[in-house]
Amino acid sequence: MNNENKSFLNRIFGGVNMSWPFVIIYAVAAAVMTALFLIVPALAQTSLQRVGETLEAWFLFAIFIMANCKSPLESALKTFVFFLISQPLIYLFQVPFSSMGWGLFSFYKYWAILTVATLPMAYVGWYITKRNWLSALILLPVIAFLAGTGMQGFKEAANNYPHHLGVGIFCLASILLYIAAFFPDLKSKLLGILVAAAAAAFIYIRTPQVTVQTTQPLEGIPVLSDDAYAGSENPEIANPQVWSEDGVSYVYIFSRKYGDTVITVTDGESEYRFNVRVYNDHGTAMIVITKAD
Repeated sequence: MNNENKSFLNRIFGGVNMSWPFVIIYAVAAAVMTALFLIVPALAQTSLQRVGETLEAWFLFAIFIMANCKSPLESALKTFVFFLISQPLIYLFQVPFSSMGWGLFSFYKYWAILTVATLPMAYVGWYITKRNWLSALILLPVIAFLAGTGMQGFKEAANNYPHHLGVGIFCLASILLYIAAFFPDLKSKLLGILVAAAAAAFIYIRTPQVTVQTTQPLEGIPVLSDDAYAGSENPEIANPQVWSEDGVSYVYIFSRKYGDTVITVTDGESEYRFNVRVYNDHGTAMIVITKAD
């Protein structure tokens, strides 16, 4: 990395006056931004909405504070206060726009626990400012988490483009940023890249090829009784459930793999077979159900 880029990263992570007024304004701004992402209907199920649900962006917010503090205690207190202000405000701003109203705060427990956890985590995390091997060791779990989360985002985008593509891009950019800013030498940087690659490979192997579901009416058969059930020749491709409602029979199918299989619906002595095909249609996972001959 050239000296100009190094100087820029040092200014961002070490050259900002992290005063108490700055921390408070920063927390309120983060809460307003996150609440907007959660409130605006057009952003539902997008990468931006995940800012209010998952951790990847909040690592960046916290690391920015820690890197600009002068001591471990300052880092711990200011990161704690940042989360103590921002997280409840996110829920408060959503109350007028949600059918749950004040009931939204039932979801705050998770973030309250994380807020308390920021005290020891940010105390230790301040040592990333040393930009030595200790910095690298502190950040390696974050790198692994971001690599796994990013791989999930890229896989979801591949199966249902561009769903969560932004998550993958953000996580990849964060990994490269942290390695460039805090890992001291070539060996530590290579270690960071290897850890990221290993975590991404693990998630790629362990997560399903696709996750898609559908509910469709079953045509061409009598209305099913309450005792009807369904089975599949390959439950990974099609895991079915059947029921009847208002004189119509329905099947719900959850799939974790592309391919073709057959499901059999049994109702007493009657059996009905259906072909199920799960495929990728230009980046969107599709399920087609047809009655077997």
